[in-house]
Amino acid sequence: MSIPTKGDHKPARPWTIYVIHHSHTDIGYTERQERIEQYHIDFIRQALSIIEAARSGDKPEWKPFRWTCETFWAVEQFLKVASPLEKEAFQQAVIRGDIELSGTYLNMTELPDLDLLLRNHSKAQQYAKSFDHHIDSAMTADINGYSWGYATSLLENDVQHLFSCIHTHHGMYPLGRKQTPFWWEAPDGGKLLVWNGEHYMFGNELGFCPNALGKYIIKDELQHTLSEPEDRHNEVATLRINRYLWNLEQEQYPYSFIPVMVSGLGTDNASPNAEIAEWITQWNEQFGDQIKIKLATLSEFFATLKQEDLSSLPVHRGDWPDWWSDGVASTALHTGIYRDAQRTLRKAKRLVQQDEMVNTADIDAASEALTMYAEHTWGYHSSVYEPWHPQVQMLEVRKQAYAAEASKRAYRLLDQALVARHGALLSPNRPLRYEVINTEPAAATLQVTLPLDGWETTILKGDFELIDESTGDALPYQISHKHTIVTELTLLPNEARILHINVLRQQGMKSSRNSMVTACNIKPVSCEGVDDIWEPSSSTNPIMVDSCSMESETMRIEWKINEGITAWIDKRLSTDLLDTNRKHAPFTPVYEVTPVQDEHNPSQVCSARSRMGRNRKGVNVQRDAGRLTRVQVLDNGPLFATVEFVFEVKGLSYYALTLKMFANQPRVEVSVRLHKESVWLPENVYVALPFSMGTEAELYVEKAGCLVRPWADQLPGSCLDYTCIQEGLLWHSAEGDETLILSMPDTPLLQLGTLDHSHRQLHTQQTGNSAPSTYAWILTNYWETNFKATLGGFYEFRYAIDRLQHTTPEQAVGALHASTGQFTVHRIKLK
Repeated sequence: MSIPTKGDHKPARPWTIYVIHHSHTDIGYTERQERIEQYHIDFIRQALSIIEAARSGDKPEWKPFRWTCETFWAVEQFLKVASPLEKEAFQQAVIRGDIELSGTYLNMTELPDLDLLLRNHSKAQQYAKSFDHHIDSAMTADINGYSWGYATSLLENDVQHLFSCIHTHHGMYPLGRKQTPFWWEAPDGGKLLVWNGEHYMFGNELGFCPNALGKYIIKDELQHTLSEPEDRHNEVATLRINRYLWNLEQEQYPYSFIPVMVSGLGTDNASPNAEIAEWITQWNEQFGDQIKIKLATLSEFFATLKQEDLSSLPVHRGDWPDWWSDGVASTALHTGIYRDAQRTLRKAKRLVQQDEMVNTADIDAASEALTMYAEHTWGYHSSVYEPWHPQVQMLEVRKQAYAAEASKRAYRLLDQALVARHGALLSPNRPLRYEVINTEPAAATLQVTLPLDGWETTILKGDFELIDESTGDALPYQISHKHTIVTELTLLPNEARILHINVLRQQGMKSSRNSMVTACNIKPVSCEGVDDIWEPSSSTNPIMVDSCSMESETMRIEWKINEGITAWIDKRLSTDLLDTNRKHAPFTPVYEVTPVQDEHNPSQVCSARSRMGRNRKGVNVQRDAGRLTRVQVLDNGPLFATVEFVFEVKGLSYYALTLKMFANQPRVEVSVRLHKESVWLPENVYVALPFSMGTEAELYVEKAGCLVRPWADQLPGSCLDYTCIQEGLLWHSAEGDETLILSMPDTPLLQLGTLDHSHRQLHTQQTGNSAPSTYAWILTNYWETNFKATLGGFYEFRYAIDRLQHTTPEQAVGALHASTGQFTVHRIKLK
């Protein structure tokens, strides 16, 4: 049987193919996490053995071999266990250029903040400096983008080049084409030279690795013959290589060289393979005068690229949203724990630095756990097809354990820092004395809850004062329906205030201001103790609540049964802060499910997902928006009022929304609580966030160390549908420097494009009048391989809305961080 030659073409000019041999690092996709670690340690040892055999003359045919360490994480694991001789051999191989270090640590989602990016990107460079070496290049594989701060982090760590190997399954490369360079301008104006490359195993498709001929990317008539004997490998490789280079010429590709990544086996987490060097030598002997193939490192390739005139390369300034960050919403509970740990670690680091008691070992352990959770692999490769498989469940638990470990380590650091600030641990007669600390670098006015031990809540039945020790004045407070004491403070950056509770009278009859005696004859409570009759707010409270609205001095919120919240009015400006073009009321749940013919058939459950492409839902998606069914007042007092809204929505057996309106400032804190039913079908859950500051206002999101205007500050051809943010988003109106901020401490995915199944638009394809909508994308399990298959369980997600005056977007970020970070409160000892 002969190979078909339909469309057989050969390039017209001489070519050089730079082959970069590496192992794509997926921690937990193909094997247990610790087994992957063991593999990658051994891969470096294998590479050293190949290099030594080539240098000694035992295997001269291996002399062209080069090995690129895709991630410094693998190097770090190797260095932990390597002998002194191995460490020396590794360093010498790096110095000679036989082995190259990439400036990246792991292939990440967009969960890391700038602190974590800077830490991780510093590791390889610090190691290289230990033997007077410098790393100028970095590579990533599989991931489909990076936050804008990623460029900042690489440049600050003196890495000048980034090689990106995009995987277009449910994703896409930017700029409208791959295999092209560009300058990526960071927020501060620095420029990173980027190669927008092919898939990270494209060299296997072209046939560079014997016995690992791929058929995943290239779809031609040969893919149906690749199960034939391997002795036909060279014929397939010759045809594909020639066709590929000919096609580049037809596309007016400007260079005479091209880079291609290759793996030593037909899998992720693959070992080095000396046969690649042998095959390339044989190729060059036969075809090298026309098409030369050269094993190379990243630095070699970029050095060749920089010999060209790059003055005309495009400069793109903006964000590069990662299509693959959506996996974080398949384990939303643990992602929320991760984000809390991230903020807690920042708090702890700021406190310990103030007290000069930095525990670097604990900080490193917490940072490592944060890194491992945020790594791009989101489960074993058959998570959806066979979610009951022991390997699926084992790797899922271990992945989620990284978030738990990060939380434990971060809180341990915080606890140590607070004890050093005279924190009072549990003991009899512990003083009712508290320190409240603003650890954020921005002033803030926030309400704080003073923790009481269970047996101390009896003081709430008597009279007491809350004293600010800095002034000696009594502070206003409110007792919530949860039997906690809440007060409100304004603190400057790094300011701390000490409060104490002064008990005036213990249990017994309370004073008339809270008298239960006078209330018993008029409170509409049945003999069963059920309070289920609507009561209008007392006129003595600053927030008025009735059956269809709640209103403070600065804000008014209105609602209707079945419709939800219908108005969110800034009274100072007499403006409704809701988008007039909204499709759903604010904080309304939106549930989507894509049905299949047989929902108990694993093949159908998976194939329905694989056909979605970049839509994250099927063409037959069924969507249901929540209906408001019940409203009740939980709190109303001098500082705040809390109202609960209960919705009915398909896919969720419970969805309740609580709005806590502040009396003294235009702030509303929101809590979304839900019980998601367990469903194997592909699902999405969104929470509508249809806020606006008018058509002239600009939308910003806060990402790793920078502000981004979605649909404006982005690379051409990048994802418009959603983005992964850090602390939240804001709308800014230049007129009067008015700002509306919306903090999202728990859920990082922000949906911006239409929810409808349609052809997806990329940046620069949207029409002139189009503008992003805003939804929190809180849950998804649409991916057909390694997402968590079920979203079932109980969740709580928090949000907050603030109105700011006379602030720039940059100043508003400080308020955003304070909103999500909150003040730190702890019990302290007596003076």
